Amino acid sequence: MAEGSRRLEAVTLANRIAPATVQYNDWRQVAVEPLETFTPTLPVSVVIPSWQTPPETLAMTLAALEGQTCPRDRFEVVIVDDGSEPPLRPPPTPLDVKVVRQERRGFGLARARNTGARAAAHDVLLFLDSDILVERNWIAAHARWHHAVSDAVTVASYTDVAMDGIDAGTIRRRPGSLQELLSDHPKDPSWMEGFLAVTGDLTSRAHDPFSVLTGGNFGIGKGFYELVGGMDESFVRWGLEDTELGYRACVRGGLLVPVRDTFVCHLGRWGGNRDAERRSRILNLGKAAHRIAHPSIRRRQPGRIFAVPQYVVTIDGRCCPADRIIGAVVNVLADRMCDDLVVRVEADADGDGDGGRLARLRDEFGPDPRVRVAPERSALDEFPASPFHVTLPAREFRGHPVRRLRAELGDAAIASTALPDGTRASITRAWALHRARRTGKSPADFGEARTISAGALKLAKRRDPAAPHEEADRPARWSRLRDRVPDVRSPSQAGSFVKWAAGAAWRKAAGAWRQ
Repeated sequence: MAEGSRRLEAVTLANRIAPATVQYNDWRQVAVEPLETFTPTLPVSVVIPSWQTPPETLAMTLAALEGQTCPRDRFEVVIVDDGSEPPLRPPPTPLDVKVVRQERRGFGLARARNTGARAAAHDVLLFLDSDILVERNWIAAHARWHHAVSDAVTVASYTDVAMDGIDAGTIRRRPGSLQELLSDHPKDPSWMEGFLAVTGDLTSRAHDPFSVLTGGNFGIGKGFYELVGGMDESFVRWGLEDTELGYRACVRGGLLVPVRDTFVCHLGRWGGNRDAERRSRILNLGKAAHRIAHPSIRRRQPGRIFAVPQYVVTIDGRCCPADRIIGAVVNVLADRMCDDLVVRVEADADGDGDGGRLARLRDEFGPDPRVRVAPERSALDEFPASPFHVTLPAREFRGHPVRRLRAELGDAAIASTALPDGTRASITRAWALHRARRTGKSPADFGEARTISAGALKLAKRRDPAAPHEEADRPARWSRLRDRVPDVRSPSQAGSFVKWAAGAAWRKAAGAWRQ
């Protein structure tokens, strides 16, 4: 009876936890209980995928979990056996352990994590690889954030450590911390530390905080994990499946929190499989580029169409003539970013002469995979992982309206303008829209809202859809320059930036000379 009451209380508490309402990814604005006094109220499920893990390695991982400051009746361990032969048998342990076996179908790490999440009994999920050791406060360090906000994603950096002379018994009997036990063992520093340093521990306005998510050591609420869709099981090679999940979590407005007050280490220094893992990651880049609409993964390739478009442009064509809507769609498709966007036409079914407005639009754009006419779902529901959502009236603009709006947005959350004809245009980051939907607030509550000057977007004087579009005004170039400067974080990126700036200056000079 007491156990049932405790579980009911935990479920009720989980339903009361609110989503994050902070600006950008500033997790410092969240009030969390100090780690020294925190005891989990919500029970935790630790999910450990495993394939052919040596028994002594798994024994060390479980031994580190046995000494957690979190009471043992507050967490379970779910080991997912990805078709090991012979089947995995966990070593003796006082922990609450259950083993779930799935059929081996190639590299099944992403599928194993989803299997473990489904089998988990609790609302807080902590994912751990089977060859990673954690400090005594590891569960508490992650879990306290998931007691504070429902859409947090916690990740801790880990060090690769040589484990000569260490076994499960050594870990259990250690008098001090795990970090002290391994202080004199050779180590490889974590790559994550450099990224955290240049992004202020993920509190800057950097556009790629998802890059830090590593699948072998992160935490997430079960409800939010299901909302973002879990791991993409089409990744059947090592590499980028965790980055892709982090990307979706970020675009969905999740709060990425670096867990800095615990110690985690990988059994063995990184190096033995480095070349194989690098090749596998390269092979996964093509798949990842279709799903991660960010320049760190997806290089701009004119003419390409991707599974997840970078820009979702919604044109309000209600009560507008079909010719005007067609001109507006053609205008957007002629944008320099047309190879990485989709256009949604919101139009009603009022008659419009020959066959009606919707019939004309569907005849015009039906075969074009970039255009949706009168879609049934909202833009955010149809394209939840696209990072930018643009709204435009059914008008033609001079130049490239999407490029212009993106340049004016910079690193803000939303930018909008009132046009001379009384209509409005805007661009909003998807994470702000998702966060606003969950909280009932406005996207402007979560980041800077910029007002674009009336001259930034200019309506075209010509209405012929086949007419060539004029070049965008010059100031957008300076906005693009301003927006790219914060992304320079290394000598190689500095070289690329200088090369891009020099090319832009040369093209501008050449254009002026031709004129």
